[in-house]
Amino acid sequence: MSQNGLRPAVVVTGATSGIGRAMAKVAARERRIVVLIGRSPERLDLVAGEVREQGGEPVVLNLDLLAQDATRRVQDFLLEQRLVCDILVNSAGLGFQGLSASNPVDAQLAVIDLNARALVELSLALIPAMVARRGGGVINLGSVAGMIPGPQMAVYYASKSFVASFSQALYQELRPTGVTVTCAVPGPVETEFLEGRGIKQLPIFTSLPALSAEEVAESAWQGFKKGRRLVVPGLASKIAAAAISIMPLRFALPLIDALQRRNNDKCPCGSGKKFRNCCGSAPRRRWPSKSVLPKSRKRAGDQASPS
Repeated sequence: MSQNGLRPAVVVTGATSGIGRAMAKVAARERRIVVLIGRSPERLDLVAGEVREQGGEPVVLNLDLLAQDATRRVQDFLLEQRLVCDILVNSAGLGFQGLSASNPVDAQLAVIDLNARALVELSLALIPAMVARRGGGVINLGSVAGMIPGPQMAVYYASKSFVASFSQALYQELRPTGVTVTCAVPGPVETEFLEGRGIKQLPIFTSLPALSAEEVAESAWQGFKKGRRLVVPGLASKIAAAAISIMPLRFALPLIDALQRRNNDKCPCGSGKKFRNCCGSAPRRRWPSKSVLPKSRKRAGDQASPS
């Protein structure tokens, strides 16, 4: 029990499925109090039962982290339960596949709000108390996708790049305080995230071996306990990360684009046609083209005539 009478807990977002659910069970094996945050009451109850079976004490908070006051509600809930966040696991996430200009803007902004903004807000709200206690920390779930731009999943890749950058900066800032920040960057993981939105059927996921959520959770937890800055679970993820780091973008971008593209995506021009049969088949135009330059424009070496 901490000095102020609050009991330390592991707080897990996105706890109803996938890596978050697996992280909750890993923490429970150490007889910890595990605060489960998610949007589905039924699934929260299911995971709470699994936490009990593993020897942990579950505490359930039904909450959508995209709500405007989500962070305040988490803090209020912890105080009501006489708990303090010892370890925060930011596992909640969203992603969409397809041409960015074709997907709904609001849906893509929600990816940024959940994957980046909510993660930052919750982390910065709970870290000061960890620093005061000189212990605990944060486990952020990033992705190998965050190591490179990702055509056809541009916003998702960018959000995971943000997570990795933010996490590593915090790691360095907090090193003297006893607070650890670890970012796990797995490759494809066999979760409902791949099942939904047709993502699992993309060539990039069918061609790479997927890790289990349990493997990722175990690697992330053990890496955190060792004080590691980055954790890359699984051999395939390590190979992918190494390949990404040395491959020039002029080769990598077209490759990722091809591996993540669906041929039936609608063209963002609004024609209603498939992209590949519309603007996607047009020859590449360099800008500025000769056709749009004023005829009177002088060459760079010409001198202007006096007025």
